[in-house]
Amino acid sequence: MVIGILALQGAFIEHKKVLDSLNVDSIKIRQPKDLDNIDGIILPGGESTVQGLLLKKFHLFEPLKEKIKNGLPVFATCAGIILLASEIEGESSYLATLPISVKRNAYGRQLGSFIAKKNFQDQHNFPLIFIRAPYITKIHDDVNVLLDNNDSPVAVLYHNQLAMTFHPELSNNNYFHKYFIEKLVQNKAHLYANM
Repeated sequence: MVIGILALQGAFIEHKKVLDSLNVDSIKIRQPKDLDNIDGIILPGGESTVQGLLLKKFHLFEPLKEKIKNGLPVFATCAGIILLASEIEGESSYLATLPISVKRNAYGRQLGSFIAKKNFQDQHNFPLIFIRAPYITKIHDDVNVLLDNNDSPVAVLYHNQLAMTFHPELSNNNYFHKYFIEKLVQNKAHLYANM
């Protein structure tokens, strides 16, 4: 198993460290040929505008979108969820593979960053780290809300796409990466059949 990590900008190194802790091989995705032999991909937090521009500059935009639409498991955090969202308030969308609407930097600037603690499955008081986080304003189709904070969705699942508005890679807990590997990557054949 090899997981690609989009490594054009943002917190890709932190995601690699988490995958290393799970003994999962990973490669940095920087050009189209890097997408050839991966079993899943992580879209990290960072600056979504910059990432969107770089996806186009390095000719990754269309092949990545096509792979996701064809069932490649994807795990997106913070800026990554903006890249996937079908609608961004007041802006054009990017990959538009995840039927949700988002508002960029909805919690304010860096000073508006915060940590909330939530229970998820067998995890108690899991720290949800929000840094200039987007806000999910609308859920479309059959998107499943996995986790919310103050009645606002912060983690969603849609077929082969797991997306979060927070930064699990900064929490010193590999639970959500493990969830991605076990629920999406290892069940890829099942996901393809249900898309």
